[in-house]
Amino acid sequence: MTSSTGPFIAAIDQGTTSSRCIVFDRDGRIVAVDQKEHEQIFPKPGWVEHDAIEIWTNVQEVVAGAIAKAEITAADVKAVGITNQRETTVLWDKNTGQPVHNALVWQDTRTDALCKELGRNVGQDRFRRETGLPLASYFAGPKARWLLDNVEGLRERAEAGDILFGTMDSWVIWNLTGGAEGGVHVTDVTNASRTMLMNLHTLEWDAKIAESMEVPLDILPEIKSSAEVYGHVKDGVLAGVPVASALGDQQAALFGQTCFAEGEAKSTYGTGTFMLMNTGDKVINSYSGLLTTVGYKIGDQKPVYALEGSIAVTGSLVQWMRDQMGMIKTAAEIETLALSVEDNGGAYFVPAFSGLFAPYWRSDARGVIAGLTRYVTKAHIARAVLEATAWQTREITDAMTKDSGVELAALKVDGGMTSNNLLMQTLSDFVDAPVVRPMVAETTCLGAAYAAGLAVGFWPDTDALRANWRRAAEWTPRMPAEQRDREYKNWLKAVERSMGWIDDEVAS
Repeated sequence: MTSSTGPFIAAIDQGTTSSRCIVFDRDGRIVAVDQKEHEQIFPKPGWVEHDAIEIWTNVQEVVAGAIAKAEITAADVKAVGITNQRETTVLWDKNTGQPVHNALVWQDTRTDALCKELGRNVGQDRFRRETGLPLASYFAGPKARWLLDNVEGLRERAEAGDILFGTMDSWVIWNLTGGAEGGVHVTDVTNASRTMLMNLHTLEWDAKIAESMEVPLDILPEIKSSAEVYGHVKDGVLAGVPVASALGDQQAALFGQTCFAEGEAKSTYGTGTFMLMNTGDKVINSYSGLLTTVGYKIGDQKPVYALEGSIAVTGSLVQWMRDQMGMIKTAAEIETLALSVEDNGGAYFVPAFSGLFAPYWRSDARGVIAGLTRYVTKAHIARAVLEATAWQTREITDAMTKDSGVELAALKVDGGMTSNNLLMQTLSDFVDAPVVRPMVAETTCLGAAYAAGLAVGFWPDTDALRANWRRAAEWTPRMPAEQRDREYKNWLKAVERSMGWIDDEVAS
């Protein structure tokens, strides 16, 4: 098994499609991994749920699995860090530990009508100054409100003090540290900044917004930094180990990519794609459709903020090609298929399956394939699928430059899709900057491990973490500028065609 000797740090990544645990050594190298998928529940079009109990069971299994594979014990593990799919919302009974309903996943659009209603005469920007977020179905606060309104008797139970709210970090930490038997009810600033209930400037729950949203403050967890000891694991193979970090998955990737300086950016290509740029201690309000979010906060140091662009559908578009369309048998096959043609054959694929996220925030948009002729084959469509991810990234980098005034010097990338070399070259061509992939592609887990390690003194400071970062591959732009501009114009035309598909009445 592993040649590295301990001690180690463990990281739990509770993601959108699976949960996993990775054990890292002092060099930030992977010692062992265990992973398990959970069910995606689609009760109605646009609704997406997870079973929080299934997820907690899986988390316990992957932790046990990773520790077994590493052939170590709790004594070798100095801390465990948590990273998680963000905005996914669960409410549970604090006395029984039972969720009151399935978790509402970040992709779920059932709160569309509620968000419009909350916008009242002000619109999407009603809470943006305090929270950095537009009113969109994506965020956790409105999801909690939906549950309180729609699960019978829940509001009464919440007001009686029996109900706890959490994003997945809070759910996992509460259960790890004892659950109904004294579990710690906390969240960190990065996850709290995605609820639409936290004030970015004070890093505390905003009582006025919570009141407008009709979410009782009592159900909310205590907000902590991203790197400190919240409590200790109560049972299982890691019993007694400090739980010492929590970071939303995209902030964890920013941290794992060691983007500690202002202007440094990373893009994570998973189910969706998320690009974050470190903006230092400045809260930069976006006028170009980006989110302002907390990047991370280490212990009692000052918080570091970030601008974020989120794309709803990237990796899941490849999954759709495989599972729903049957055009490919494995995700990796898309690259081979796309490489069998020179270009996209004039086809553009805008995957607005659940509306468009940044920079548009249009829940009325739906997916389109534009520019179809008899000439187009499934290979051209495969190419258009990969280009969709690259063009959407380009739209975000343009918005970031506009908001921050900082030009993108290079883009650090991670996530499952980065193993696709054609996509990486296309990205570099479209954003017109070098694209860099690190040795350890699991930067989300690595970020959680780094933060937990800092909290317990396993690593002395962020400079030590930077020294761990190693480049595996780099792509540089090869596309002529006039071709890039022409293609971009076509892409933007296709995006326009996707908008206004759903009428207001139906969208709710």
